[in-house]
Amino acid sequence: MTHSIHGNNRWLALIVLCLGVLMIVLDTTIVNVALPSIAADLGFTGTSLVWVVNAYMLTFGGCLLLGGRLGDLYGHRKLFLGGITLFTLASLACGMANSQILLVCARAVQGLGGAVVSAVSLSLIMNLFTETGERAKAMGVYGFVCAGGGSIGVLLGGLLTNLLSWHWIFLVNLPIGIAVYALCVALLPSARGHAHGERLDVAGAVTVTASLMLAVYAVVNGNEAGWTSAQTLGLLFAALALLALFLIIEARVQHPLMPLGLFRLRNVATANVVGVLWAAAMFAWFFISALYLQRVLGYRPMQVGLAFLPASLIMAFCSLGLSARAVMRFGLRVPLAAGLLAAACGLALFARAPVNGNFVLDVLPGMILFGFGAGIAFNAVLLAAMSGVDPGDSGLASGIVNTSLMMGGALGLAVLASLAAARSDAMQVSESATAALNSGYHVAFLLAAILAAAAGVLGGLLLRPGQPDGAGAQPVTDGHGVTTAGLESTTDSATATEHF
Repeated sequence: MTHSIHGNNRWLALIVLCLGVLMIVLDTTIVNVALPSIAADLGFTGTSLVWVVNAYMLTFGGCLLLGGRLGDLYGHRKLFLGGITLFTLASLACGMANSQILLVCARAVQGLGGAVVSAVSLSLIMNLFTETGERAKAMGVYGFVCAGGGSIGVLLGGLLTNLLSWHWIFLVNLPIGIAVYALCVALLPSARGHAHGERLDVAGAVTVTASLMLAVYAVVNGNEAGWTSAQTLGLLFAALALLALFLIIEARVQHPLMPLGLFRLRNVATANVVGVLWAAAMFAWFFISALYLQRVLGYRPMQVGLAFLPASLIMAFCSLGLSARAVMRFGLRVPLAAGLLAAACGLALFARAPVNGNFVLDVLPGMILFGFGAGIAFNAVLLAAMSGVDPGDSGLASGIVNTSLMMGGALGLAVLASLAAARSDAMQVSESATAALNSGYHVAFLLAAILAAAAGVLGGLLLRPGQPDGAGAQPVTDGHGVTTAGLESTTDSATATEHF
């Protein structure tokens, strides 16, 4: 098992794992800056260009649960290395692509590799750091990578595209992927899967993967096809029907892909609901604020990336130090609620940014509040989603929370962007095009603030107040290996802070 690593090697392993995760996170945003160059070079139309993004999102969102469970069954290290290999080879294919079909297919394979890496990396980190204080600090590093990687992607994408070509936004993954693979082989010992004696639930895997893929496809094409169109509604209905079938299978099969008892853990269930709402607000902030900077204030891509730098630095400071201390001092509930409410205030400030806005007065305050809130809250959300989960189900729990974040973000962004566009169209009759755009963005920011505030209130009311993952508690498991007692630590916070 990976927690047999001691001393500085664990922190080196954490850095390597987070580097692999950062590579995955970057690829969700780094492509956006280069899309015009890709379209001009390979002859994409406006309609076909969206598949450069959608092909990745489709396989990424559809395979998170499956990737997490495969890690439980066959070993998290083995799956992580396989995912990194697949992602790196697909990046090479993307960088060398000279046709639309090759690029889109390679992006789909990238999404599959990314799903596996994302689903099992959290499990590896949880098993590396079993002591509560160190786990909180390690999760702060992981949380920063997940929350701040998108901002880095915009800056790096603009830099590589401007200085070299769009091919390098993919080719840059090659040396990183090779280094991550080699270092993981050196640092992480080989280990069998935790779920000994179980077989893969093939029927459950097929139904839930198909359900998620249909849902992702419906969401990412919702604005283009129309949210009330027969295509969108039909796909969503089919996704829900497959999800219902999946739940029926899981309730009856001997070795379920997803033991339903996992959701009897209050922190796990609450954290995933909070994650959906929070991701919807976070994705909206990132993309809508980038649009505001570009289309309203006239920033160039590189300037947009630099504008996100303050939020990223504050997020890093809070995630890497302050968040862990807050979790150890107050438990999960207070940092999560306080962080999300601070982020909601930041979003509310963006909802009043004017057409002729000034960066220092109208953008920076919202960036600071959002960065602070995200840095404090994201660690607590991830820890809550994994708290009390048996090691044999840690990959699945990781896959579930990643799925919640991805689906919440995709659905929230699609819906809020659609509402913003509708508002802009309605206002064009009486206002200039720029003012109409800004009015639409205000609606999106305001709704995102409401979602973040709702997530903070739910977390504050429903999360158990104890320390994360019961240090020193003896877990009691049910027949499916799901922890049902001894979930919360009663360790005194003053004693716990001595670990720092």
